[in-house]
Amino acid sequence: MTNGRPAASSVKEMVSEARSRIENLSPEQVEEELKQGALLVDIRERDEIDRSGAIPGASHYPRGMLEFWADPASPYHKEDLDPERRIILHCASGGRSALAADMMRSLGFGRVAHMDGGFQRWKQEGRRVEEGSG
Repeated sequence: MTNGRPAASSVKEMVSEARSRIENLSPEQVEEELKQGALLVDIRERDEIDRSGAIPGASHYPRGMLEFWADPASPYHKEDLDPERRIILHCASGGRSALAADMMRSLGFGRVAHMDGGFQRWKQEGRRVEEGSG
């Protein structure tokens, strides 16, 4: 049990629970937020970006180091990951970014959100993409 609730029994359940605790944005909403100065963070691995491309202007912070880069008390902290800043995470389809946004919320990031459907949805909707190198 965690926090008086049974622990999730699958990754699918973990993602569903995370989505219930965070702000889920559409690509259209993300585009509007970017115009207002939000930081878009791509948490996919470098090989995914090389294969499929990236959203122009997105910062790349792979999921594996995100907790260390986000935590202001960590020696690895990245300055642009400010707990007061509007930060929107995305991955390929939205699962990893939901889990990561929930983690950042627990670290005190009150304005964090994720893009539901991730890069796949962004691209399917015909939004601008920088092509990958592979």
